[in-house]
Amino acid sequence: METKVIELTENTLDTPESEEVLKEAGSIIKNGGLVAFPTETVYGLGGDALNPESSRKIYAAKGRPSDNPLIVHIADIEDLRPIVKTIPEKAKKLADAFWPGPLTMIFEKADIVPRETTGGLETVAVRFPSDPVAAAFIEHAGGYIAAPSANTSGRPSPTLAKYVVEDLSGKIEMILDGGQACIGLESTIVDTTVEPPMILRPGYITKAMLEKVLGEVDVDKTLLTDDSGQAPKAPGMKYKHYAPKGDMAIVTGEADEVVKRINDLTAKALSEGKKVGIFCSSDTAASYDKRAVIKPAGSASDEDSVARELYRILREFDDENVEVIYSEAFDYGGVGAAIMNRLLKAAGRRVL
Repeated sequence: METKVIELTENTLDTPESEEVLKEAGSIIKNGGLVAFPTETVYGLGGDALNPESSRKIYAAKGRPSDNPLIVHIADIEDLRPIVKTIPEKAKKLADAFWPGPLTMIFEKADIVPRETTGGLETVAVRFPSDPVAAAFIEHAGGYIAAPSANTSGRPSPTLAKYVVEDLSGKIEMILDGGQACIGLESTIVDTTVEPPMILRPGYITKAMLEKVLGEVDVDKTLLTDDSGQAPKAPGMKYKHYAPKGDMAIVTGEADEVVKRINDLTAKALSEGKKVGIFCSSDTAASYDKRAVIKPAGSASDEDSVARELYRILREFDDENVEVIYSEAFDYGGVGAAIMNRLLKAAGRRVL
């Protein structure tokens, strides 16, 4: 299969050429095909959410376990009601506060949503993205797009179209290149079918932000292990995600001790002939062994920058054939919880 890669940005959406591209992309979806598209979080791999065969194709293209639910993306708040049984009052409050935006909510699904899309569950994950290209694409495609991140399952999520090409070229019909995703981490997922509502995956919308709207919000503290027999209720809960090709570990502790430990580990790995990468803040980058591939993601106080750069840097380590990666910890509250969630999964929870 030849995969078309077409640039389509917010600045070009109103042109006749873009309208033709959107019509073609929409037609691909309506005919059961797959299109990767930009969102404000990461790139998504889109198929018709109401077509079981499309969901099967998504799982196949990604190499994704079929019990890992897909998120249904909408572009109009009125499109929520047909695909869910009920809309709890707290979900309405969250939608008023955060939609469109990087928030996914779990609802009891309506019969119209196939179990192939929900990973066999009676609940459905729904998101209303704010990215204008995503919204235009969803509208042209019929209003309901099932979309996990547009990468091979387990790999770092793509924040640039070139990494979608790397993973999925030849497996899908089209990739819409909208430039770099502005947030860089997947959406926060909140289960609205339980009381109090529960965060199943941390993201840009933080616990504190949710609590300002709802009051009490719980957090899933177990985050299913790989050997759990329970079906995951949301993407990213059960299986290893976001992993670079190199062996990765997170080093925690006081800043000076972390730098020393990473430099000691780096020296040992280099002596064994391994290529080493270091994921760090710009505050400490100059303190590391210059023989390593050092990738600062911005100041530790600028969590938005760290979030935005995380997946790009993990991909660059792969591009540069890095074999061993050491990362600082970034859990300083707020978005830091989401950053650490992704780092822990990328490292297979290996913490030193």
